[in-house]
Amino acid sequence: MSPDPEQAVTGDTTGDLIAGDRTVGDQYSGAHERWEAALAALEATVDGDGTAWTEPAGLGPIPRDLVGRASRLLAAQRDRIAAVEDARRTTLEHLGALRAVDATRLPSGSVYLDASA
Repeated sequence: MSPDPEQAVTGDTTGDLIAGDRTVGDQYSGAHERWEAALAALEATVDGDGTAWTEPAGLGPIPRDLVGRASRLLAAQRDRIAAVEDARRTTLEHLGALRAVDATRLPSGSVYLDASA
């Protein structure tokens, strides 16, 4: 008798699933797809405009094969935070220099009006 294609598990990279156990395979596949979508959304925003991100509900633990991708994403986010902090610090230094220049300027308007002339 040939195997039932409805019960075959495909795309199993964990080695933990038992062929024919659709419940475990479907749960893994669904969680994996949700995690991939969540990571893709975060990766798209790393260099983006800073739009608000909301945490997806019901992700559960991250699949083992996505841990490396999540770690790289975390490193990219930390690099982006450091770049924003550097830009902030530079902007504050420039603002301080501009304020120092403005403080040395003399008023350019007339102080007294000579009405006798």
